[in-house]
Amino acid sequence: MKRILITGSSRGIGKAIALEAARQGYDPVIHYCGNRASAEATAEAVKALGGSGTLLQFDCANRAQTREAIEADIAANGCYYGVVCNAGIADDNPFPVLEEEQWDRVLRTDLDGFYNVLKPIVMPMISERIRGRIIALSSISGVVGNRGQVNYSAAKAGIIGASKALAIELAKRSITVNCIAPGIIDTEMIQGLPVDEVKKAIPMRRFGKAEEVAALACFLLSEQAGYITRQVISINGGMF
Repeated sequence: MKRILITGSSRGIGKAIALEAARQGYDPVIHYCGNRASAEATAEAVKALGGSGTLLQFDCANRAQTREAIEADIAANGCYYGVVCNAGIADDNPFPVLEEEQWDRVLRTDLDGFYNVLKPIVMPMISERIRGRIIALSSISGVVGNRGQVNYSAAKAGIIGASKALAIELAKRSITVNCIAPGIIDTEMIQGLPVDEVKKAIPMRRFGKAEEVAALACFLLSEQAGYITRQVISINGGMF
């Protein structure tokens, strides 16, 4: 059974990806940072679908902690076939009042986390000659920018650039690297938004579902997606 590390998979989009991956016969490794109860609930659901329900705890912004946790898991359970870099945070404010801590916290988690997670994983994939899959979650904010999200937009745009460069480096190894750029998805992250006003900006007049993002992610994990790399695939109801 092919192991897939999915960061931030205790809830939201990450949880939906983990469950769909388990349904399709993969063995998702459930990562969480602080909410162990939610992670355990996801793990139990994955077990019911045939996966091992392996849990992995680390803070993506903490390089040493991330490396140690991932290296220990690989040593104990074997290399990953795929990685979905989903974990991320937002901390919004208009730029004139955006605090240093807000900038640093978002960039360290969302963009540095890309490096921190993938650095200890890529060489084992190469050494084991795994024709693997790497997926990074960007955002509509990283593609077109968004008011009040200069920090988040910077991080998510950086993920796109990093993914495109890494895709070139790994292409000859048959390891694909792609980005998914969701629009407004109905998860906890949209709490507090003016729902009716936001929906007016979406041609389909609804929010996306985490399960729809999961379906796309699992296609990109599949063998059928082996010739798709260096792409940014938007899933946003026609917003651009």
